[in-house]
Amino acid sequence: MKKQALISVSDKTGVVDFARELVALGYHILSTGGTAKLLTKEGVPCQEVADYTGFPEMLDGRVKTLNPKIHAGILARRPVAEHMAALEAHGIDPIDIICVNLYPFEQTIAKPDCTFEDAIENIDIGGPTMIRAAAKNHESVAVIVDPTDYASVVAEIKAEGGVTAATRLALAKKVFAHTARYDGMITNYLTSLDENNQRTRFPQVLTRQWEKVQDMRYGENPHQAAAFYRESSVAPGLLAGYEQLQGKELSYNNIADSDAAWECVRSFEAPACVIIKHANPCGVAVGISSAEAYSKAFQTDSKSAFGGIIAFNREVTGECAELVSRQFAECIIAPSFSKEAVEIFAAKKNLRLLTVALGKAHNDFDFKRVGGGLLVQTPDNQICAEGALRCVTKRQPTSSQIADLMFAWNVARFVKSNTIVYARGGMTLGVGAGQMSRVDSARIAMLKAEEAGLSLEGSVAASDAFFPFRDGLDVVVDAGCTAVIQPGGSIRDDEVIAAADERGIAMVFTGERHFRH
Repeated sequence: MKKQALISVSDKTGVVDFARELVALGYHILSTGGTAKLLTKEGVPCQEVADYTGFPEMLDGRVKTLNPKIHAGILARRPVAEHMAALEAHGIDPIDIICVNLYPFEQTIAKPDCTFEDAIENIDIGGPTMIRAAAKNHESVAVIVDPTDYASVVAEIKAEGGVTAATRLALAKKVFAHTARYDGMITNYLTSLDENNQRTRFPQVLTRQWEKVQDMRYGENPHQAAAFYRESSVAPGLLAGYEQLQGKELSYNNIADSDAAWECVRSFEAPACVIIKHANPCGVAVGISSAEAYSKAFQTDSKSAFGGIIAFNREVTGECAELVSRQFAECIIAPSFSKEAVEIFAAKKNLRLLTVALGKAHNDFDFKRVGGGLLVQTPDNQICAEGALRCVTKRQPTSSQIADLMFAWNVARFVKSNTIVYARGGMTLGVGAGQMSRVDSARIAMLKAEEAGLSLEGSVAASDAFFPFRDGLDVVVDAGCTAVIQPGGSIRDDEVIAAADERGIAMVFTGERHFRH
């Protein structure tokens, strides 16, 4: 019996060279439609599936490979004599390699002008049927859905005389992950449609897939098991696309805190530095350079910065690295590190250095597990524009106060609620995080500033949610604050506004809340 490979792909990357290599290795190539035309054009001999089966392609291409001559050739178990006898009785040759990738359903539904009819026509039927059949019969058949596997498969055939059992099983695993993701996308799409076939934000059935990057030593605590997964394609700007330049393996807490640091720092346009400890910023600043931003951020709470995660939105230079290397940090994240910076940090071989590409991408959803369920929401990417601020007091904020208010407001959305952030001159002076009482958050932030030797006179304060009473406002004003930014929306807004006027400060409302739990 001759060696056969069936090749039918939507993504034609590398397929001509792959097919040419298989022909040179003695394989007879079966193909369909556009793939067959491409191979023929490039001088690679192949046979159309319709010619091979004796049954023409029909129903506008919906039926091409759904034929016993194809599927018997895929599913026949070579070690089973009865299977091989059945093939011989019906004049069917086994098919040893299936190279198929599926109709581009994901790319189709991502198009703004995609219609319901377009989506349905891009649901592949024959492709999944073939690759699932081949994956089931991996003891005899190699199935390839990823063009990056072409070279290794060819190399193995040359070295071993065929695709090894271990590789066939590995390829089969990829197939079932591939079809699960494909069917998951179809499910998400179809169950998100309303009665007019218009897409809604949240599907009735939500299916997602992530790929394991690594097992971790443990989770948040040593008695918890953990692993890190990421999406099959990570958009520029998202932490999961990091490259580690040096240091120990990342822990569960390292990755969680690194994401908090990176999301905060990349939200600033100016050169910025964010220092995170236990998921909260303990120092944030902007400056004319990464070095200046770090120096200012470190002043906020140098004690809490010990063992923290430090993130920059600009390249870390040698000057910046000299400053940072004086403190103990778990991890440093930046778009890039200069050669000098890498050399300086090399002396701290356990220090983790991560590069992450800058970009505007965000996760489409945030997830939080509850007992037996899942909370799903869109991420908190909204930030009130300066022009949308509404001054509610007699006193108007100055231009420098507005700049500090906008800075503090942006920081506040990355701090666990209840949140109060004091700031001045493009740096945090005190951060009060995660308190059940907003008054306590204001007091803690004030104490942090005092410990750091930072005066709050002339500072501004941001509150992630409204002040329910005037007591919180009085605390920040007593600390030296002269302007406040908050969402507004309390039934006692008038009382709080009157208190601000009484104390002679400026206060602006954003109309948006930034709880973070």
